[in-house]
Amino acid sequence: MLIDIIAGARPNFMKIAPIIHAIQKAEDNGSKLKYRLVHTGQHYDKKMSGDFFEQLNIPHPDVNLESGSGTQAEQTAKIMVRYEALLLEKPCDLTLVVGDVTSTMACSIAAKKLNIKVAHVEAGIRSFDLSMPEEINRMVTDSITDYFFTTSERANINLKRASVEDERIFFVGNTMIDTLLKNRSRFMKPEVWDELKLNESGYIVMTLHRPANVDEEHKLKGLIQEIVDHSQGMPLLFPIHPRTAKVFENLGITHDNLHLIEPLPYLEFNFLVERSRAVITDSGGITEETTVMGIPCMTLRDNTERPETCELGTNELLGTDPKAIGPAMAKLFSGQWKKGGIPQLWDGKTAERIIECLNEL
Repeated sequence: MLIDIIAGARPNFMKIAPIIHAIQKAEDNGSKLKYRLVHTGQHYDKKMSGDFFEQLNIPHPDVNLESGSGTQAEQTAKIMVRYEALLLEKPCDLTLVVGDVTSTMACSIAAKKLNIKVAHVEAGIRSFDLSMPEEINRMVTDSITDYFFTTSERANINLKRASVEDERIFFVGNTMIDTLLKNRSRFMKPEVWDELKLNESGYIVMTLHRPANVDEEHKLKGLIQEIVDHSQGMPLLFPIHPRTAKVFENLGITHDNLHLIEPLPYLEFNFLVERSRAVITDSGGITEETTVMGIPCMTLRDNTERPETCELGTNELLGTDPKAIGPAMAKLFSGQWKKGGIPQLWDGKTAERIIECLNEL
């Protein structure tokens, strides 16, 4: 069986790395599974994708569709057209997509139109917020998926409510956590650690990139100001997403403890997260990593597709009102933040379970 493994954006690479490694291991043990790594080129900046091949020991792609940037529709169309052309020339037996980015939906549609089966890793998660492009990507992908690999019992329930049969749902865990646990001992100290003379639990990491938070200057400025005002002077490390940087340039914000840095490679970024006092973010994936590492996490969103990080983990959903930041920071500094636990099957063995399922198809 030839499996196309689709990756396009930064979060995808953490999710596909253990799957590739598990297939390679299975091949050594006589499995007939083969894979073709297809990079859609949705993220084409080295900091946003290139470093992941070296750091996570992923082979360079067999194919790069080089879709580049554009509007949602433009990017979707380019990926679909180019992936369809690949499949027409060299078809696969199964298209395996991960997560909820544009590439996930686009390649699923292209494959399914050619009667190629689709497997979705991280299927069934829902925010129920249709203003988020990712939610539309999830819903469309799951509506045409053949095999559903899930991260939580909540995801299983969402799929069953959508009339997906039990035999097509495989509760396997979280491949992103496979990558985290495998590489935790390899985390690398970034240059900023010594430059700012950072100490463990002596700083806060921030990431913001969602349109609701960063597209409007006054909204972003209000969030940053509240974070700074309630940080008690603690260093704030802000690896700034290219999308956010464009807006931030016009804000005229400078504070002695606010440090804007370039996006960091995986190993350096998680070195900072693991040693931080807390993380403030609007990323879904980071809330999973902080849950496993036991780091307090504040999510500046009104909803989350990963409720287990709040119900079981260290994450709290603050919403997008800047006034929610002050009380949360007070709770953090008073030592009252919850300890949290780790969700079921987030144990570093998810990719192995996926490959066991694929071998039986």
